[in-house]
Amino acid sequence: MTGERRWAALQPLRLGVIVGSTRPGRVGDRIAAWFVERARIRPDVEVDVLDLVEFDFPSRHPTEPTPEMLRFTDAVARAEAFVVVTPEYNRGYPASLKQAIDYAYEEWHAKPVGFVSYGSNSHGLYAVEALRSVFTELHTVTMRDGVSLDLLAGGAEQTLPEGLGHAATALLDELGWWGVALREARSRRPYVA
Repeated sequence: MTGERRWAALQPLRLGVIVGSTRPGRVGDRIAAWFVERARIRPDVEVDVLDLVEFDFPSRHPTEPTPEMLRFTDAVARAEAFVVVTPEYNRGYPASLKQAIDYAYEEWHAKPVGFVSYGSNSHGLYAVEALRSVFTELHTVTMRDGVSLDLLAGGAEQTLPEGLGHAATALLDELGWWGVALREARSRRPYVA
């Protein structure tokens, strides 16, 4: 029995899908669309796409939060779970993603985070490992399983490999379990960092 069926009777989990790359010619938007399509067919998930290219963040950290910073942190606060779609650039993740992540703090606490990564040869896994440390500091729970794609295999331009559909289902099942468990825990007792 999949997690989808186990959690279908509950209130849908509010899933924020963060598209981390803002580069011209990026493929992250297409990979995110593929993942979101799979998530939206599930009755246990409500998806909100947070594409960083659609936010007008300041070039340096201001004294007071800007309306765009607040729009992003409000979306993080509303979400109960996250999937971060990230490329790997030089064995790391994009600066645009780190900038956005750092605008929020308490809004991330006690929520699960999963990853959809892509890169050349390494499938974006170096970026994911670096992000795990960041999200641990933000008091989240990162998922064991994820979706990873090797761009050298032609996946970004062609049909994505069938095995990735299974990986997406496994990730959504884990997020469903952790999302509901942490939702219930937060409703019983405020998280203390």
